[in-house]
Amino acid sequence: MIPPGFIQDLLARVDIVDVVGRYVQLKRAGQNYVGLCPFHGEKTPSFTVSPSKQFFHCFGCGAHGSAIGFLMDQRGLSYVDAIRELARQVGLSVPETAPTDVAAAGRARALTEVLERAAEFYKRQLRNAPAAIDYLKGRGLTGATAARFALGFAPDAWQSLREVFPAYEDPRLVEAGLVIVGEEGRRYDRFRGRVMFPIRNRRGQVIGFGARVLGGGEPKYLNSPETPLFRKGYELYGLFEAQEAIRRRRRAIVCEGYLDVIQLSQAGFEEAVAALGTAVTSHHVAQLFRLTDHVIFAFDGDAAGRKAARRALEAALPVVADEKRASFVLLPEGEDPDSLVRAHGAAAFEDELARALPLSRFFLRTFAEGRDLALAEDRVAMRAEAKPLLATMSAGALRDQLVRELAAATGAAPGEIEAAGLQPWRRLPPRRGADARAPAPIDDLKSRVLQRLLAFPVLAREFNAQIAAEFLDGTEPVDRQIAEIWRAATVGATPSSGALLEALADSEFNDAFRALAARGLTLDDDLDAARADLAGAFVKLELRRTQAELRALVQRPPTSETLERIRELTERQARLKDGAVAPDSA
Repeated sequence: MIPPGFIQDLLARVDIVDVVGRYVQLKRAGQNYVGLCPFHGEKTPSFTVSPSKQFFHCFGCGAHGSAIGFLMDQRGLSYVDAIRELARQVGLSVPETAPTDVAAAGRARALTEVLERAAEFYKRQLRNAPAAIDYLKGRGLTGATAARFALGFAPDAWQSLREVFPAYEDPRLVEAGLVIVGEEGRRYDRFRGRVMFPIRNRRGQVIGFGARVLGGGEPKYLNSPETPLFRKGYELYGLFEAQEAIRRRRRAIVCEGYLDVIQLSQAGFEEAVAALGTAVTSHHVAQLFRLTDHVIFAFDGDAAGRKAARRALEAALPVVADEKRASFVLLPEGEDPDSLVRAHGAAAFEDELARALPLSRFFLRTFAEGRDLALAEDRVAMRAEAKPLLATMSAGALRDQLVRELAAATGAAPGEIEAAGLQPWRRLPPRRGADARAPAPIDDLKSRVLQRLLAFPVLAREFNAQIAAEFLDGTEPVDRQIAEIWRAATVGATPSSGALLEALADSEFNDAFRALAARGLTLDDDLDAARADLAGAFVKLELRRTQAELRALVQRPPTSETLERIRELTERQARLKDGAVAPDSA
């Protein structure tokens, strides 16, 4: 791996405006630059580049990232190749001569070769597997369809791969997920007696397998483990086969299983893809939005399907742009795309797509489900559950519309939802009759700290003591997010916002971080304003801690120690109140 310190140093020397400017005609607009997005057709510029944050974002298609990400998207470079190109431009040598870097590149090539050979072996085996052929024919699949998806069969033998890999002890077979090492070092094939579904990346290279058992064994489906080539949260089954159709038909259909994708493709819906044994992620949805403006999620109508649709909604919100559409289809109870097409034909599935709910309606239906909105408690609960997801959105107009619809559905004013922590860094005027110095909600303050540190990582060092005191022992997601940013921003040289996001690429909160960074591009603040805002936020947070400790102490029996501590805290409370900044003037 390339050392993270080198990547930060590289991004500190590269000016993203120069990198993007070679491909996009940019014009200054305030602190940022704007231009026509190179990743989708548009007539009005929605592509923004921030020289201070070293980050780009398109408010039309949702593309965003650092200079590395731009070259990957614009020129189709790999992550390492994009780093090499940037390093060449600024005269740096990539420290790839380290044995670990050379070995990693070699392992990736070797694993690709191993998986390709295994896929060819499984494909040959299918020709002589009547039970597997009968199973596929029973599912209504043709030979042409099986060939299109390179389907195969793994013989029901412990070491059938010895036929194609005489050196069965080769550690690459284990690393590729083809062979398992059991007790006492005994090796055996991971896939046995199963129909094989090769998983290919967008370049058509085999990176893993899905496998379905014949008969009633368990597990019914078995997938390759995560490997250096295969990350379930980043790959979609069928995307290699579907990408041309997605562009042509201007939509992508996301379903749950391998056979759903294959059956839909055979029925004429070649734009179908599926997640790989995991929930749909924001990375999956962002990939599809690069290819089309409309993504349709079509899931089973049972409890598992509803859960999958909810997860897909959560994944879509951070990456859907105002010019994009997401729709949701829950099929009739007991049906999935595979069974529906086989029983009722392609027209029946097209009818279901025509009845798809747009994201806005599905959003409200999801959070209203199981609640009686005639009850104040259920209306409050619905708002509380929906607001954290709204806060992940970077699509401004769509987010504002959802806020209004959520407010209407729950009998609130849009300003109440905003003021309760949805967008804590937007300076909203106080409601008429409200106390302008009323303390901001605690989640509001923490969210403000999170956004400021993402936009201005240099502040992580300046507020080091306050961050350590307030967040390092916290268990809430926002506490953990701030702690991750603090750690990444205080190791080595202080990164730009874009470089910080590269350092956080493997974080479980990566999607939320990128959505917040994209929204930060619309702010006209500077470092001094952000510093003052953070100072005010930490004063309020300290005041809350002081008040909480005071409340606890006054409940205890008085002793000389507790009375002395109460006096200290009372004096500190007075000082903090005198120096506190009003929430709406911060």
